[in-house]
Amino acid sequence: MEYLPEHHEHDDIPGTILLVEKAHDSSISAQRKGIILEPQPSTDPNDPLNRSQRWKHLNIGMVCLYTFAIGICTAAQFSIMTQISESQKVSIADLNLGTGLMQLMQGWANLLWQPIAMTYGRRLVYLVTIVCSIGPVLWVPLAHGASQWYAHRILLGLFCSSVESLPELSVQDLFFAHERGNYMALYTFVLFGSNFMAPFLAGFIADGLNWKWVMYLATIFLGICSLILFFFMEDTIYFRKASDSGAQQYEIVPADDNGDPGIITTERLETETATRGQTGMSTDPKPRWRRLALATILPGRPTHKQMALKSWQSLKIPFFFPNILWAGLLYGSNLALYSVINATISSILGSSPYNFPPTMVGVAYLSPFVFGGAASVWAGKISDSLAIKLAKRNGGVREPEHRLWGLLVSAPIAAGGLLMWGVGASQGAHYMVLIIGIGITTFGVVCASAISLAV
Repeated sequence: MEYLPEHHEHDDIPGTILLVEKAHDSSISAQRKGIILEPQPSTDPNDPLNRSQRWKHLNIGMVCLYTFAIGICTAAQFSIMTQISESQKVSIADLNLGTGLMQLMQGWANLLWQPIAMTYGRRLVYLVTIVCSIGPVLWVPLAHGASQWYAHRILLGLFCSSVESLPELSVQDLFFAHERGNYMALYTFVLFGSNFMAPFLAGFIADGLNWKWVMYLATIFLGICSLILFFFMEDTIYFRKASDSGAQQYEIVPADDNGDPGIITTERLETETATRGQTGMSTDPKPRWRRLALATILPGRPTHKQMALKSWQSLKIPFFFPNILWAGLLYGSNLALYSVINATISSILGSSPYNFPPTMVGVAYLSPFVFGGAASVWAGKISDSLAIKLAKRNGGVREPEHRLWGLLVSAPIAAGGLLMWGVGASQGAHYMVLIIGIGITTFGVVCASAISLAV
């Protein structure tokens, strides 16, 4: 355990942290050099950062299950848009407009759900939103006309909006700064991957049964996932308080035999000091029944007034933090590319000269699914390793911009994929040109999305 100065010249720069101890103090032997844990874990056994890797992986698995379930129910219709249009007498343009309204609500509704999750716990919002999403999904095969299509899309966007923001908060709860890129990439892959897997499965279901059973089965799947989350997802909300001491004592993960920054392998972090970030009180581990409570009431939580003000404060953040505005624009612009593909794939591949049946339109979604998996590795493990190497070269200080180097590969690839899809479709190119085009576009979209969230 080493004592390092509390104040560094990078302290006031959001996202810039002292990550690698190696370059900070040359007097420390190579065997002692490693990664500084950020944030510093407390002495509280209920601190999620102090829990075992098995517990963390179970909880991040539940987060991924939630993401997968919501992703399935919001994207199941993309490969059967033509069938829905013919059956419900709704034009493709109106169907796409409804999808746009859903995505609009997925953004704005977070101003409601996120303050609740930051006050009463993540588990409450996860469970309420997934259960409430069942109704709008079940409404789809029972609806008639454009007005009802708009209505259930808006409701679904309202209830499933947390999938766009709450998992990022859970990753922050469970993992240290040097680990987050990998798990953020995993979340991003599950989010986009579920959106591509749903149309793939929907095509076979529509051919084997009919398109309405796509929504019936999606409803059943949501119900099953709700039960699994109720019994296995624990809350990860935790309010940590910075130390009031004049010097900050850092816990460091030792380097390995090759001198590279170490990796967390212990079941439990050292807890002999009270000068690290802490809650200011000693507590006993919560029993399981308390950890599975619907809401978590912790000391230091925001008041009702503060919770209400968080929505307004969120709207002001882009004006004060340009880096957050830039990351949001990066994520949003890539989400728009994804939306363009989903809005056009059924109409392009289902019409002349391709004339794909629903099954083959669904199979086309395997291309972005596979490329999305490759992108999660690039934006996760590789991006984390690159950020650590650049931090070592930067005096041990990791800057948010260190992750942006991954975009040098993904951005040109995404642009090329869009040209293959758009120009290829307009010129009637071979269908494999289009399939590869949407695949490599997805590689760029997933990379950019994961990197923007991890920055």
